[in-house]
Amino acid sequence: MQVSIMFKFAVIGYGFIGRRHVNTLKSFDGVDCVAVCDIDPVRREEAKKAHSDIETYASADELFAKADIDSVIISANNNQHHDLVIKAARAGKHIICEKPVALSVRELDEMIEEVRQAGVTFTVHQQRRFDKDFQTAKACYDQHLVGDVYTIQSKLFGYNGNMHDWHVYKAEGGGMLYDWGVHLIDQALYLDKSRLVSVYADVRNVINKEVDDYFKILLSFEDGVTFEIELGTYFLSDRKNWFERHWFVGGNKGSMHADKFNPEGSIVRTAHLLENVAGEQDKSTASYGPTRSFGIPAPGLIKTEPLPEVHTEQRDYFVNYFKARRGEADFVVTIPQVRRVLAVMEAIRKSAATKRSIDFE
Repeated sequence: MQVSIMFKFAVIGYGFIGRRHVNTLKSFDGVDCVAVCDIDPVRREEAKKAHSDIETYASADELFAKADIDSVIISANNNQHHDLVIKAARAGKHIICEKPVALSVRELDEMIEEVRQAGVTFTVHQQRRFDKDFQTAKACYDQHLVGDVYTIQSKLFGYNGNMHDWHVYKAEGGGMLYDWGVHLIDQALYLDKSRLVSVYADVRNVINKEVDDYFKILLSFEDGVTFEIELGTYFLSDRKNWFERHWFVGGNKGSMHADKFNPEGSIVRTAHLLENVAGEQDKSTASYGPTRSFGIPAPGLIKTEPLPEVHTEQRDYFVNYFKARRGEADFVVTIPQVRRVLAVMEAIRKSAATKRSIDFE
């Protein structure tokens, strides 16, 4: 049975993520991607070869003039998001913008006003809220699986300073803070929804001299959690699974550690949970090592449990999006949320420049 098309999309920017967007849109019933826009003729030809039913455009203005296109995904270079979102809104198109939605809060505020006047929907592709590694850490926090959480570490490391395409150019909105930092910060703020008290950051150019390729960020929340985010594109180790995701969630009744995007790890507890450290300890549970406090635990003292089961995939971003467009749900990713992420990123750059902690909220 033929399904009627409810949403007709165009994708602007047919690079790595743009190709994925076209394929994803075409996989949903009632949705079609009918056009692609890219200034590169080679990419336009690649789009036609991959999808014979698709129209291609070299000009976004020409695409925006097409009345049969009601929605657009903007996946062009970061420095183009501001102007393209405004043009799309003025053309009456509903908008999904790739992250980062803008290069500053000021830019985003201008976009928000244009969207408000146009009366179209506007959201951002923060799909890594649906990553399994993140949802596993979030489940530990939400369900108090390790007790009262006091520290969370979210880390990602690479080798040889690897960055791709225009991401190595400052003028294009490149750098790892805009590329991956926006995801990791969004995850932190989506997990811990308490007031963000302060921001401290170290941002560096280690291999790539034009844009940042390393950062360490400390977010201090009102609920007592210190959230540490660290990313390095030249951060080397020969440990297993080093060049993937790493999580640590520490609480007063255990800890969770997980490695890899498809996480492997455990919840770890001690057989004898101390509410308060006694002046003298039973020697049967004492550590065996160079000190009495730190060393190899006595046999049987450390207990492990499996990570919580989570059922999630990045496709769920679009499942929610189309439900929201049909009026069946609220958008998971809202513009006030992404505005807060951008504000944190501005505080991060200020902290890195001044080498001081920045009061936030």
